[in-house]
Amino acid sequence: MSKKDKIIIVGAGLCGTLLGLRLAQRGYKVTLHERRGDMRLEDVDAGRSINLALSARGLRALEKVGIKADILEECIPMKGRMIHPLQGESFFSAYSGRSGDYINSVSRGGLNIALLDAADKFDDVQVVFDSKCERVDLENAKATFKNLKTGETYEEEGAVVIGTDGAGSSVRRSIMGRTTQLLFNFSQSFLRHGYKELSILPAEDGGWRIEKNALHIWPRGSFMIIALPNLDGSFTVTMFHPFGGENGFDNLNTKEKVKAFFEKEFPTLIPYMPHYVEEYFENPVGTLGTIKCYPWQAFGKTLIMGDAAHAIVPFYGQGMNAAFEDVSVFDEILDQYEGDWLKILETFQDARVDNANAIADLAIDNFTEMQDKVDDRDFKRKRQLEMQLEQKYEDYYSKYSLVTFRPDLPYADAMSLGRKQDDLLLKLCAEKEPSEMNLDEVMKQIVALQ
Repeated sequence: MSKKDKIIIVGAGLCGTLLGLRLAQRGYKVTLHERRGDMRLEDVDAGRSINLALSARGLRALEKVGIKADILEECIPMKGRMIHPLQGESFFSAYSGRSGDYINSVSRGGLNIALLDAADKFDDVQVVFDSKCERVDLENAKATFKNLKTGETYEEEGAVVIGTDGAGSSVRRSIMGRTTQLLFNFSQSFLRHGYKELSILPAEDGGWRIEKNALHIWPRGSFMIIALPNLDGSFTVTMFHPFGGENGFDNLNTKEKVKAFFEKEFPTLIPYMPHYVEEYFENPVGTLGTIKCYPWQAFGKTLIMGDAAHAIVPFYGQGMNAAFEDVSVFDEILDQYEGDWLKILETFQDARVDNANAIADLAIDNFTEMQDKVDDRDFKRKRQLEMQLEQKYEDYYSKYSLVTFRPDLPYADAMSLGRKQDDLLLKLCAEKEPSEMNLDEVMKQIVALQ
């Protein structure tokens, strides 16, 4: 089978464009079909441009295609969380006890544009915008598309069709249409929370009004607000909030109610965003859900990856990183089985599904942690103890660090070990302060878990 096989990719978002770029580098002909228009020529919808946290797994994929250094120049390092409780002083909680461990705030749109520009440099990459996938002929790697500007319907055939078209994937829907034959399992679970974007504008001198190198959290039990820094001095502020209840999105439907709510729950935030009421009513409410499914491939001709196969909630900052890791793993499997598409697709799905499910579960866990536990006494003790352990022992990684800073460790293994460590450390921290503990003895107990 020729390396000049034609690969059809449905979805030119982050995952699809990175995949197309890597396949072009390997010598394949690639056609990317994107339902939206070219974002380099059109404005991104307001309220839908959440910043992303780029970390080691995603950076490894960007390094593989040769654009890691360029992307890092457009990032802001975040070395930890700045916690803003309703009562008491704000405090900083580092992500790791190692100084070189941090995550990066990056613009979703800016990153997508950089990937599109990189892909455009290859003659064998064609990006077709305003192209909606209607259906996929799974056995024959043939997809039917509709041009949303002209209304024209047309078909395209390749060696493989790969769906990277997000949580609402049309490629996945085609696979679901053969549920009985493929024994296709699917679950979709929505949080009873949604999200709404607000913003903190730059200071008058163009600087940042709050700490630049941190992910800010205003935890309030059943809801929270977070803020990530932008290069222009602004912050993208995201309100994660229940739909129902007295103070839910459904009921915060007048300016008076919104003002009263923010004055009660986020009084220290208001001075940084005097325009919050206007933005609240201008920007939409988005939903938050998890998708799990299997199999991800059909007949050695059709595959889904990224959010199309494993959409997760954003509370571990790993959605994009997991999708980029899909591309890295797919590339490694191509090294082993290039020319045998059935073997490639089957090996890929079986290498990734347990890890995708693991990070989905961890993201739900972190949702509870971020909104309710970051200022809890035992949790703060645990974070202090983890910092001390990471500073003293090179081979100790907290659960967060295992997931975020150990790209060599599969998500499922990071979850298993991390949860065991959490249970142990929380038990110890319920009994005494970290300063009262013998770190060598604690480390012996951790090693015994492995």
